[in-house]
Amino acid sequence: AAPGCGKGFAVRPLLAVDWGTSSLRGALLDGAGEVIEERSFARGILSVAPGGFPAVFDECFGDWMKMPAILCLMAGMVGSQQGWREAAYCPCPAGFAEVASQLLWLESGRMAIVPGLSCAQPGLADVEHLQTIPDVMRGEETQVLGALQLLGLRDALMVLPGTHSKWVTVQGGRIQSFATFMTGEFFALLKQHSILARTLPATAGEPDEAAFELGVQIALRGQSLLQTAFSARTLALFERLAPPQRHDYLSGLLIGEELRTQTPSTSLPVVLIGADALTRRYQNALALKHVAAQRIGAQATWAGLRAIANSLALKQERTT
Repeated sequence: AAPGCGKGFAVRPLLAVDWGTSSLRGALLDGAGEVIEERSFARGILSVAPGGFPAVFDECFGDWMKMPAILCLMAGMVGSQQGWREAAYCPCPAGFAEVASQLLWLESGRMAIVPGLSCAQPGLADVEHLQTIPDVMRGEETQVLGALQLLGLRDALMVLPGTHSKWVTVQGGRIQSFATFMTGEFFALLKQHSILARTLPATAGEPDEAAFELGVQIALRGQSLLQTAFSARTLALFERLAPPQRHDYLSGLLIGEELRTQTPSTSLPVVLIGADALTRRYQNALALKHVAAQRIGAQATWAGLRAIANSLALKQERTT
């Protein structure tokens, strides 16, 4: 599913960076992809002043960049319009080779930003400029490519829960298409700025999986979140949901709505990528649809960046 280690680039130490909206993570990897050291900072791109990216990077990773032959690859929102420099989206279908060929080099052969991906969803066939609707991702493509590497897969449905959840179809080791769901963002909006906020406790307590599963089941059997979401209020008004259950019930409604629109193919393995607590919730929700899924964590990002570096090495070997 992924390029193997070659000579040249692949044996160089790699500084793998995941620079997102709210956080900055980095890992120093050896030629085999093993993590030597990791660092994490609360220095997401929104905390960096215009023109300040080189200084923040040097403050966090300058010592690592002094290593001989070091290669740095950065993924995530660092390549967005609000980031260090904008990296053009790579169109789907795309795999290791396509992503590696469209890296945005900040320092030739030494430091680059991984491009995000774009794909086209069906739109309005009779409206010329809306016949397709674009969808995009930044950072998730690296996690998907890393998961392929770690799990030895070429075909899969990859689900990346979060503020903007991604459902990614992979065939032949290449990302064919994906769809974005604003699940996490809608959850935050509903619990903070809607009428539902008045019936929710100020803070969430210990997870209540039973209440979560009830929310999922209501969503799966409903017709629209616009209708089922109001049940979070009415069940509270009629005291059918205790206050400690209400956050988890609403979470179940949102995640259940996401799953309601999806019918995973039984021929593709389903892989959940992300934080343990959230992927476990999705795993439990998918089980209610009789869909089995395996989970993988943050190491997918490092594996993806290492594999992209290996693709550079293979390309170099073929041209020398």
